[in-house]
Amino acid sequence: MISLTVNGKRHQIDVQPEMPLLWVIRETLGLTGTKYACGMALCGACTVHLDGAPVRACVTPASAAAGKRVTTIEGLSDKGDHPVQRAWTEVDVPQCGYCQPGQIMSAAALLTSTPSPTDADIDGAMSGNICRCGTYQRIRAAIHRAAALGKGGAR
Repeated sequence: MISLTVNGKRHQIDVQPEMPLLWVIRETLGLTGTKYACGMALCGACTVHLDGAPVRACVTPASAAAGKRVTTIEGLSDKGDHPVQRAWTEVDVPQCGYCQPGQIMSAAALLTSTPSPTDADIDGAMSGNICRCGTYQRIRAAIHRAAALGKGGAR
């Protein structure tokens, strides 16, 4: 048994320790917002927070999350009103939307550590997240907008 806290709720999970955290989140807990794409930590679609740090759930074993706080896209905000989520909507970032949960989770982690990121900060933090629709300029604009919202910027 592995003890996990996912989105603030404690779970006792009976899985193999090496099972990828992604499958625990999606298949065992039924939280399907975190996406599977490459399975090799190359695209960022499966990004979740582990004790506040972004990790690729597709290659993170469940045992590595034992006793830690896991936050998925579903747990970022109860009402979907996290500054990054609000900015994503305002800037109209998504096209297909598949990569967006991972993009949002990476952006939220960036803004926690760097509340006023430069373009270079954003590019560095987001470089592991691939958007096949090519919405990178809108992603950058949304991160700047989220930074402003996080500081009480105009709505």
